[in-house]
Amino acid sequence: MADNFDLIVVGGGPGGYVAAIRAAQLKMKVAVVEAKHLGGICLNWGCIPTKALLRSAEVKHMLDHLPEFGFSAENVKVDLGKIVARSRGVSKQLSGGIAHLLKKNKVTVYDGYGRLMGGGNLAVNRDGKPVAMLHAPHIILATGARPRQIPGLEVDGKQIISYFEAMVPETLPKSLLIMGSGAIGVEFASFYRALGTEVTIVEMLDRILPVEDAEISGIARKSFEKQGMKILTSAVVKKAEKGPASVKVTVEVGGKEQVFEVEKVISAVGIVGNVENIGLEDTKVKVERTHVVVDGFGRTGEPGVYAIGDLAGPPWLAHKASHEGVVCVEAIAGLNPHPFETWNIPGCTYARPQVASVGLTEAKAKEAGHEIRVGRFPFIGNGKAIALGEPEGLIKTIFDAKTGALLGAHMVGAEVTEMIQGYVIARQLETTEEELMHTIFPHPTISEAMHESVLDAYGRAIHF
Repeated sequence: MADNFDLIVVGGGPGGYVAAIRAAQLKMKVAVVEAKHLGGICLNWGCIPTKALLRSAEVKHMLDHLPEFGFSAENVKVDLGKIVARSRGVSKQLSGGIAHLLKKNKVTVYDGYGRLMGGGNLAVNRDGKPVAMLHAPHIILATGARPRQIPGLEVDGKQIISYFEAMVPETLPKSLLIMGSGAIGVEFASFYRALGTEVTIVEMLDRILPVEDAEISGIARKSFEKQGMKILTSAVVKKAEKGPASVKVTVEVGGKEQVFEVEKVISAVGIVGNVENIGLEDTKVKVERTHVVVDGFGRTGEPGVYAIGDLAGPPWLAHKASHEGVVCVEAIAGLNPHPFETWNIPGCTYARPQVASVGLTEAKAKEAGHEIRVGRFPFIGNGKAIALGEPEGLIKTIFDAKTGALLGAHMVGAEVTEMIQGYVIARQLETTEEELMHTIFPHPTISEAMHESVLDAYGRAIHF
């Protein structure tokens, strides 16, 4: 006999657990099937623990610059074990918190792997043994994704590692080569470089952080290089030869090959969806490039089966997954929500300096045929940034010259990941440049640079 529910969610990550809680709020009887850790990759091996590591890196950076703030200290040592332990402790605390939230909302959690069996049935198995048979008219797949493997450069967990191993190092490598310069790559570059590791970044495209505005990417690159990182763009890793204590990596740049000998290699070249072993074979669910094809409400080609989060394609962001979970559930409940919208999803990179953005880059705005106005304001013109000792940074805003619509906003510098939401709200409310210019920003804050950037787009900047 199957256990009956109104909704089953396969996967307890930021998409799955949020979908389950929202469904419970709508008086549905809900089950979550999770094989590893509630909170998913984001909470346990991604978003949260990496921020804990990067916080330690920020502390190390401050310790390295104590004289600038009137302090001195001797014999300051890095305890890598305690840094990693703190990161894991933060994840464990939050994972337990999600278990509490699900229990509070009367969501039943099954420990195991879910597989579609047809007719609204889902088999739950653990270690090859059956755990339960569940039934529901609606099943949401939120199984997430995993690191992409490159043939010949496969992760072995020891010398060529993924973000899993990079988060729990037993020793600090003296040298490191990172394949990929997206958010994951540059965040690990920042962490390890702050602790003293020699870091080389290899990027196939012509610039690092390739999804960001080109001007912002350029500023970030200069800052990383100033910190001592070596960055190779338009470069391809051809092979990696493992030795007893090092890896010789051959990189092709500009038609010429260079060889780097490093202790470890981090592979940060993207992800693939977890579409295997979940029972898609005998369904009408369509899979393209390892991701499930869905409509604006998470519906697949199979009636009663939905997909959200990383499984359903880019952008691969936790907050996108959570939003999709809510929209999907509210559509199931007949609340007529707005379909998924990717136009206003902010992206954040927590390296040093931080990078944050929303909307169109300058190049994309021009490609879309917009006549644009661009505003810029550097942190060097902001009193709070200078007082904090963080004078390097830029706020860039892009407006439609005819309508005043905010097309995009792009930031690099201290705490920009905390400020980008201001522009996200402005875009969601369809705020124009006039309304932003008449908004009062508190002084002294770094957020004043956001105001000045808007003013600059119309020739009205005050402090620069």
